[in-house]
Order: sequence, then C-alpha cells, then structure tokens
Amino acid sequence: MNHQPPVGVVPILRVVLTDANVLYSRVLRDYVLYAAEHRIIAVAWSREILIETTDNLMRNRPGFTRDSADRLITALTRTFPYAEIDPEPNHFARLAHLNLPDEGDRHVIAAALAAEADVICTSNTRDFPSAVVAELDLTVLTPGELICRLVSEFPVTMRAVHRTAVANLPGATDESTLAALRRAGSRQAAAAMERLLEQDKA
Repeated sequence: MNHQPPVGVVPILRVVLTDANVLYSRVLRDYVLYAAEHRIIAVAWSREILIETTDNLMRNRPGFTRDSADRLITALTRTFPYAEIDPEPNHFARLAHLNLPDEGDRHVIAAALAAEADVICTSNTRDFPSAVVAELDLTVLTPGELICRLVSEFPVTMRAVHRTAVANLPGATDESTLAALRRAGSRQAAAAMERLLEQDKA
C-alpha cells in the first residue's frame, strides 16, 4: 500500500475529513481510502473519530471485538500515518460562537480545521449546516456525493479504485460491491460506478 504523504508535500486535490459513519461502513471506507491510496484525495481523521467508529462497530456488529477494533485502528494508522490530526483548543475556540444541531459533532468540525480540510465527508449532512461550514471554508459532502465527484473528475482512477475494492474483499464481484454501495445509502454513487464500468464493455 502507498502511504499518504503529509499534506502539502505533493499536490492533492482536496483533503477529506472522514466522519465516523463513513469509516463504519466497509464499502464506503474502501472507496474513500482506496481513492486516497491512489492519491486523488488525502484523508484525515481524529483519534476521537476512530474511537467512535470502533465503538459503534463493537456495539452493532456481532463478532466485532476489542481485538477487531485495535486491528482496524492499527491498519488505518499504519496505512495512512499522517491522517490522524487531533484538534487543539484554538480549533474549538473558533467554533465557540456557533450553534450546532448536534453538539456531539463539534469535535468533527474542529478536527477538520486542524487538518486544514477542504471537505467533511459524512452521512449526517444535516448536522453540519451550510451556513456554519461556509463560514469556515468547508464543504460537506455525503460519501455518495464525494464518490460521484471523483468518478466525474477521475474516471480512470476511480475504475481502479473499484477494482481494488472488489479484489480485496473475498468473494466480492462488481455486482455485489455496487449492491453494497446501494445498501449503504449511496445509490447515486453506485449508478455512477455502474455507468463507468459499462464503458469497459462498450
């Protein structure tokens, strides 16, 4: 696997702060992280986001144990050693005057500021009002919206991202992977990937 360099060392289109609900889903996590490995985005997260991810997996996925959580965090941090950037008091201070729908997401925006992110990728876009993120020069995208943009801008690379996702999940096929995207709530992304794959058959 290619390790992601520190932000600023090489030209990267955008830095994407990945929320816990994106890392929670295997298929969404795969597409976003393989896009980072192919260097069309950079990813960032905080330790709090990683812990929230694994706590939810342990709570909701039978068989996902503390050992599983430790292995996942180790794999993420080894593969993307520069992704974890934790917010400092000054980042929270910039948010002190803002009213958020869910105070539990304040740490996500602070982490985005710490990472100098361009995008917060989350399934809960309503918790990050456009008026708030615009003031901070941030864009909020669902994982499906992010994948669609990357397919539009980097079709060749995203075809490779899809192939990597399929190859690294035992028993997976194009069809099962696209079906997993749909189940994860990213129907538009699945349709965009399906159109991209159809070009191979033309």
